[in-house]
Formats: sequence, C-alpha cells, structure tokens
Amino acid sequence: MPEWIDYFFNYFVIVYSAVVLLSYVAMAVLAFMEHRKHYTYHDDAYTIDELKKSPYTPGVSIVAPAYNEEKTVITNVKSLLSLDYPDFEVVIVNDGSKDKTLELLIENFDLVKVPYAYVEKIKTKPFRGLYKTRSDNPAFKRLTVVDKVNGGTKADASNAGVNVVSNKFFVCTDVDCVLEKYALYRIIWPTMSSTRRVIAVSATMRMSNGSIVEDGKMVETHPPHSLIPLFQDLEYTRSFMIGKSALARINALQNVSGGFGMFDREIVIKAGGYDGDSFAEDMDMVARMIRYMCDTGEDYRVVQIPETCCWTEGPPNFKVLNRQRTRWGRGLLQFFTVHHDMVWNRNYRRYGMLTLPYIMLFELIAPVIEFSGYLMVIYLFIKGAINYSTIWIAFLGLYIFAQFLTMVIISYDNWVGTSFKRRKDYMWFVLASLLEPVIYHPINVFFSLRGYWKHIWGTQMVWGNMTRKGVQQKKPQANPQPQQQPQPQNPDA
Repeated sequence: MPEWIDYFFNYFVIVYSAVVLLSYVAMAVLAFMEHRKHYTYHDDAYTIDELKKSPYTPGVSIVAPAYNEEKTVITNVKSLLSLDYPDFEVVIVNDGSKDKTLELLIENFDLVKVPYAYVEKIKTKPFRGLYKTRSDNPAFKRLTVVDKVNGGTKADASNAGVNVVSNKFFVCTDVDCVLEKYALYRIIWPTMSSTRRVIAVSATMRMSNGSIVEDGKMVETHPPHSLIPLFQDLEYTRSFMIGKSALARINALQNVSGGFGMFDREIVIKAGGYDGDSFAEDMDMVARMIRYMCDTGEDYRVVQIPETCCWTEGPPNFKVLNRQRTRWGRGLLQFFTVHHDMVWNRNYRRYGMLTLPYIMLFELIAPVIEFSGYLMVIYLFIKGAINYSTIWIAFLGLYIFAQFLTMVIISYDNWVGTSFKRRKDYMWFVLASLLEPVIYHPINVFFSLRGYWKHIWGTQMVWGNMTRKGVQQKKPQANPQPQQQPQPQNPDA
C-alpha cells in the first residue's frame, strides 16, 4: 500500500472523529437548553388538568398496524382503549395477517363488518373491510378494525389507517407498544401551545424488556437485564435525550419514531402519505411533510417532548437485532436515494442545510469508514506497522468521552424523571456504556453494511414481529371486561 494512503487515512480519521465528538458536545448543550425551556414553561399535572376541562381539546386517532400478532393483540388493544383522554379512537389495521389476529379481534371485541365508503386519499393495497363493535360497552365504541391485503411494509398499513381516521391529529404506533396512561395529553399539548403550525410531535420511547406489564399497562419500569435490549435502551435514551432534543431546539428534527409519534393528518395526506415501499417510513414521512411545507412556503414546527410516553420491545437476541438493523441500514440508504435533492438545499431550511448533511456524513457513511478502519488496523498489524502507544491513547480518549456522554445522558434522564424510580437502575446504563464500544457498536456496523448491500442488490425484505422475551407479563383474568378509567385527582408529573 502506498505510504500516502496510510497518511491520508490517518489524518482523515482524526479530523472526522474530532468533528463527531464536537458535534456531540454541541448537541448536548442544545439539548440542555431545550429541556430547560420545556420545564420552565410546562407543568405536566397542570397541562393534563387543563386539557381535561377544556372544550377545545382536539380529538386524537391512534393508528396501530398489526401483522401476525395473535399472541398479544387482545391485551395490547385493551391497553390502548384504556388510555386517559377525553376524545380518541383506536384504529387497528390488520395487514393481511396469516394467523388468527383478525378472528381474535372479532371474537373478543364483538366486532361486525359494516358498510363503509372507503376513500383512498392515499394509495394502499386493496381494502377488504371495516369492522365496528356492536357491544354496548362504551370503551369498545372507540375501536375500529381495518382489514386489508398485506402491503409488505408497515408504511402501507399506516396509510390505510390514515384513510380511515376521523380526527385532525393521529398517533402512529405499533400494536405491541405499551403507552403511558397520559401520553395523549403530553403529545397534543405542543399543537395547542405553539404559535406556529406543529405538523409532527415526537416523544421519548424506552425498552419494555425487564419491566413489569400487567394487562397491557406499565406497572413498574426497570432497565433490561440482558445485554442486547440494554444496549438499545441506552442508545434510545442517547438519541431522544440528546440527539432529537438538540435538533428540535433548532427546528430541524430528522424523524418521528414509528413506534410512537403524532402527525397532522391534513399535511400527511397532502405530502402523499407514507411511502409504501420505504423501509425507513418514519424518517421518510417527516421528510415528505417538510418538503411540502417548504415548497408551499408555510411555517412549521416538528417538536420533541422529553417525557417517556411509550415502551417498546427491544431485540432479545442477535438474530432479531440483525433483522432490525439490517432493515434500518437498508432504509437509511434508500432514504438518501429518494431524498438526495434535499441535501445542502437552502429551500429546506435547517433540515436541508444541517440535519441531512449531518446524517449523511456521520450516520450513512460512518459504517463504511469504521469498517475501512478495521481493515486498516488488520493490515497494519500484519505489516507490523502499528504504533501501540498511540493507538491505545486514541482508544482510551474515545472510551473516556463515551463514558462522559453516558453520564450526561443519565443526568438528563434523571432530571426528566419519567424513566426509572430507583437511581440504582441507572447502573445498568453504566454497564452497557462500558461494553458498548467493543461489543454492540462493531456488530451494528456490520449489520448496517449488510443493509446497504441488500438495498443495492434489491433483496426483498418484509416487516414482521419480534419474539416477545424479557417483558414480564402478568396474565389477565379470564374474559376480563374493559373498564373506563377513573380520572385521578392528582396526575403524575
């Protein structure tokens, strides 16, 4: 190998790493400013109380696609129906399930197929029917089930739900997610308190692995005690507490998580809805909405709220992690293939000039650079040209910075105060941060590259469900009847 390539690569890596570290520091500062602003002007208990009393509180629709969810769909739908909010509906989209998902929904919620003029405002796979309850139970009256031909991706199922919902705002979630009781109050508030039109709201999500869930409700929150979901819980916390909060501070948020996020239905439809072929439907949808708002010259906001509103199951093993991260990697490369014209485009404001270039340079390209670094180290080791004192100093410096960043994350999360009740639970985050750089991160580099390869060669991938392990589920009583939730006098902050 020519000597100049060795020098170029070394200096490139040094500059690249320095920019990454400085960007983390800048985002940590911006995130702190965003959290301080949020808690200076927002009181959770007061907000919930005011929204309960106000006649102007807007209705919210919940869209939850389901594919082969027969093991958990009944418990989780009952959980959605038990949320505390004055006016909401739950729309379950059965995306051509091959198991008994639809049959169980019909049986347990006394559903009957009803005539419905399905208006396809967003193109989807064929609509097969709509089901409503004939029960007198008022909780069941909120439920609608859409049956459709499988579209291959969650995006197509979500579009079918958007076609059916009746409210201005809708929440897109997964049927196996556990929502916080007051989640809808928290996520609707920014749309009422902002002077600009809020087109989407993102909320913090956490791993449910290790926590105790009873009848689809979160009873006790604990960090996962197995490594794979623990790593992802730390990763999620870092993303929501620092990355997304920082970008929301400058109104340049890159995506609203597909697990739990709220959207303005009118803008979603005008933007063309979810891309039914996308494997990064959450990021793609936000890009479509921002593109529409900027092209029409309208002002907008995309908001991130720090409170934990949703718990989702993390991959319990390497097999599921491989499937998830390969899909994410493929979706990221697919996203830039579709929306490359928005990068460095001043028409799309900070999103086009800051967010997309950052993601392209430090998320899309990063796995390629890191894998090249691994190959370079192997080559230098074989050649006997490694300066061990220098390489260990560099590694130790990056390792210490990673631990410092973890302490910042723990501080922010403890400040928000909605994750863990016991401070000793955060020690699991410390354990994960010690092992993440040498175990979890290299594995994800490989899975991301695998996703790029599958996108380039067009390998077919479909969405599915994860094996539920690590979430402690207390079994419900036989044939329980859903009850309307009493309104507490003093809502939790």
